[in-house]
Parts: sequence; structure tokens; C-alpha cells
Amino acid sequence: MEVHLVDGTYELFRHFFGAPPRTGADGTEVGAVRGVLSSLLVMLDEGATHVGVATDHVIESFRNDLYPGYKTGDGIDPTLFAQFPILEDALGALGVMVWPMVELEADDALASAAAVAADDAAVRRVLICTPDKDLAQCVTGDRVVQLDRRSGTVVDEAGVHDKFGVLPASIPDWLALVGDSADGFPGLSGWGKKSASVVLDHYGHLEAIPDDPDRWDPALRSAVRGIPRLAGVLAAEREAAELFRVLATLRVERALLPEVAGLAWRGPTPAFTAVCEQLRDPGLARRADRLAEARA
Repeated sequence: MEVHLVDGTYELFRHFFGAPPRTGADGTEVGAVRGVLSSLLVMLDEGATHVGVATDHVIESFRNDLYPGYKTGDGIDPTLFAQFPILEDALGALGVMVWPMVELEADDALASAAAVAADDAAVRRVLICTPDKDLAQCVTGDRVVQLDRRSGTVVDEAGVHDKFGVLPASIPDWLALVGDSADGFPGLSGWGKKSASVVLDHYGHLEAIPDDPDRWDPALRSAVRGIPRLAGVLAAEREAAELFRVLATLRVERALLPEVAGLAWRGPTPAFTAVCEQLRDPGLARRADRLAEARA
């Protein structure tokens, strides 16, 4: 079997900005919710059998306690943010497992489910459906991959290395050095993407990079400019780099997915018809019913 793990936060943002607005029966904006549900039905129609969706029920997480500058919900359009609980309820009614995250983030839920699914011998491949660079750290060979559903691009371990210059296990270290503006931490001064890639491709992790530039592998001297400066910055800001790596490292909580069988889609619940009526899109319910009947 294949397991599809969907970044519901990314999907909701994508449809909010890419689809026309629509109001529900009570006048609430639900266009993004309708877009996500329609997209998931396409996935199911194309053969997906085991599906889970993670959302950021609140944007803040435990990481905000670790670093004051970490991303918050400030600035998010209230019309978009109000659709998160609507989507979560609708997904449950559709019969899709959903993880509405509060203390952790949606990315952590996806990482957790990917780890559980990868340990199941019955799973042939795990597709993490998001282009988010943070999830690249979860990629394993060609068994756990990222899928960009917009472009149809599948990124395996070799693809991660081609894109970032490092293996998946080094992605948190790479983000610690270069920063992540989307998540609100700056990285280290003077460290660019190329230098971080070359150095981490050689050393793997922050703790393996010497503070003393004279101890750096001579093989790096022709590939990296300003080694004394980079080493000096890392030596002076190593504590910050280690904190940034903690922020970038996804938490794996296996209790979020006790068993892969829980992801199996067996059709919509009886409540889905009423949900679609509230969304003023009864066609979604008809599509879900047809899919369930075809699989029966």
C-alpha cells in the first residue's frame, strides 16, 4: 500500500489564495475548505487508500516558548484562519484521519505519521504531500518521499541532496545555519546556502564542524570561501545555531498514529452530507458516495 500524508495547512492556504471565495449557508467564507475537500476527493479518485491530514489548529506551538521570534498567527487573514476548524470537522465527516495540532505543529504530525508508516512492512511508499522544505528531513531513500501535488514532482533522498546539497538528516542543521524566514529564525550571519551545503555535506552535523578553522578538512578550502570567518561566526554563535536546529527539527510522536490501518479510507460518515449542505456544495457528498460505492 501507499500512504498519503497531507499538509492541510499548506492546502488551506493554497486554496484560499488560489480559488474564488465562496460562502456557506450561514454566510461564512468556506471557499478554501471546499477547495481542499475537492482536492482530496481527486486524490482518492486517483487511487489513494490510506490518507491522513495534519493542520495547525493554532499557529503557535512549543517552539514559541523556546524562541520569542518564532512564527505566530499574527497577520493571517481572519477569514482564512476561521476556516481551519471548519476544514477539520469536514475532514472527519469525510472519513479522513485528521490531526489538528496545538502544542506541536502540522509538520510534526506529518513526521510522526511518516515514521510509523515507514516501520510498517505492508507500506510500500509514504508520500508526504507538501513542498515544505522542513519535511525534507523525513525523506528516506525512495520509500519516504515528498510529493508536490501542484507540479506532480516527487522528491526522494537523491532529490533532496540535489535541491539542498545535503542529505535529509542534515536539513535541520542546514536550516540552523541559513535560517528560515517562514518560521521566524535568522540563521547565522555570513552563512549562505552554498557554504552551508558544502560544509554540511562534508561534516553532516553542526557538532562535527570544528571551531578552529585550521582543523577544517583541507578538501573544503577550494570549495568554501572565508573559512576563518565562517568558523569564527559558528564558534561565537554555536549556542544560537543549536537552538535554531531544535526549532527546525520535527518532533516524532508515534502516539498520533497507533497503526497505519487507521488511515484507511472507508467512505464518508453520514454527517458528510449535512457538512456539504452547510458548505453549499452538495456535489462533494455525491462524489464521496460514488467513490465509496466503487470501492465496496
